Amino acid sequence: MNKADQLIDRAADRLREVADRAAAQGGLAAQLADELAEDAAFLRRLKPSLIVARAKGEVPSNLPSGSGTPPSPTRPLLGGGSSNRRGKGPSSFLVVGAALVAGIVLAKLIDWRGHAHPRD
Repeated sequence: MNKADQLIDRAADRLREVADRAAAQGGLAAQLADELAEDAAFLRRLKPSLIVARAKGEVPSNLPSGSGTPPSPTRPLLGGGSSNRRGKGPSSFLVVGAALVAGIVLAKLIDWRGHAHPRD
């Protein structure tokens, strides 16, 4: 193991310790402890030697058990576009157009009032 791998391991160990302490505290910290533990496991997979092995097409054998990648989503995570709208508010073009018109009217109003009180 090289120096960068050791640095990543130490960071993952510290993150795991923080997760363990947060789980012991309870409350909101306990709710975040699972996420921190997952982050520690993910950080271990970011070792430079493992990244190089994956880039070469080799399957690294020194991964901890159960650290497989999560399954891909079966559906898109973001909205499907305009075909999925079903009346969820005004069109974005309408909102942008209304903001543009309101900005122009406001600029004209400010400019007109500026002539009423010149600084000369």
